[in-house]
Amino acid sequence: MSTTYAYAATDAQSKLAPFEFQRRELREHDVQMEVLFCGVCHSDLHQARNEWKNTIFPVVPGHEIVARVTDVGPDVTKYKVGDLVGVGCLVDSCRTCASCQEGLEQYCENGFVGTYNGNDKQTGAVTYGGYSTQLVVDEEFVLRVPENLDPAGVAPLLCAGITLYSPLRTWGAGPGKKVGIVGLGGLGHMGVKIAHAMGAHVVLFTTSASKIEDAKRLGADEVVISKNPAEMEAHVNSFDLIVNTVAAQHDLNPFINLLKRDGTLTLVGAPEHDHPSPQVFNLIMKRRRLAGSLIGGIAETQEMLDFCGKHGITSEIEMIKMQQINEAYERMLKSDVKYRFVIDLDSLRK
Repeated sequence: MSTTYAYAATDAQSKLAPFEFQRRELREHDVQMEVLFCGVCHSDLHQARNEWKNTIFPVVPGHEIVARVTDVGPDVTKYKVGDLVGVGCLVDSCRTCASCQEGLEQYCENGFVGTYNGNDKQTGAVTYGGYSTQLVVDEEFVLRVPENLDPAGVAPLLCAGITLYSPLRTWGAGPGKKVGIVGLGGLGHMGVKIAHAMGAHVVLFTTSASKIEDAKRLGADEVVISKNPAEMEAHVNSFDLIVNTVAAQHDLNPFINLLKRDGTLTLVGAPEHDHPSPQVFNLIMKRRRLAGSLIGGIAETQEMLDFCGKHGITSEIEMIKMQQINEAYERMLKSDVKYRFVIDLDSLRK
């Protein structure tokens, strides 16, 4: 076992603070890695404050991880010491259900094991995430990071990137398709970049006129102020796909109205309280779909990383020290970040 330094929340009211624990001994197929960078996801805050009512304390958040391999188990074949690797939101699954067999481990019918706040399949021990100096993960849930990309900017791809790549790929974003992205935050800015690289006509929806210039810089062809009825009306019945990243409760009907026949509105933002139910006739009369999407499986996440490597895509980040995490959480609540905090774990080793 190896001593690992981390930051953890010990209860829903406490700030994250230094925490020390032991990572497990290497199993046959395990990869041990030194964490270099870890993105800060809004779900980290939800879990640290037990807003989803399922947190196991103490909790060490972090599931947007870029690391360097330092050791491998005796039967590991995919990675070697020195490799640059990533770990996303899941570190195991049952591997036998229909979803796992199809490479859709995120929909494991027996429940996947989260990178943190999960339970190890073999021992039942609680998993601790990437706000830590090292990690031990089965090689089947480790990803290869393209060497041509900035590793700090890659970290948020392991959650924010795949959360947008998966629905864009599933519903066929590409040349000749009109794709909307609702919200320009940590998720939304990745949606704009990826949809643009896929060749779609990209429209960004925002409530803030101050985001128009940035959205176009990131790859949006058009920007619509969603609280402006005239701007919304101009796009009625015209979208093939809209991906909604907003995590606050709001009315979905104005966006459903913009879908063409057989168009899809996909939800990826996770609100604390459910959205009001949409009007049924809005869906029936155009055979429109309201869908949801959750991260991606391991194979699709590797595909996303390779796609981003090919197109030079990384997240727009603000680097912080581990000691600044509580301040970062407060700023994140105010949307005061462009567009993702990333922790430099060297700050914890020092």
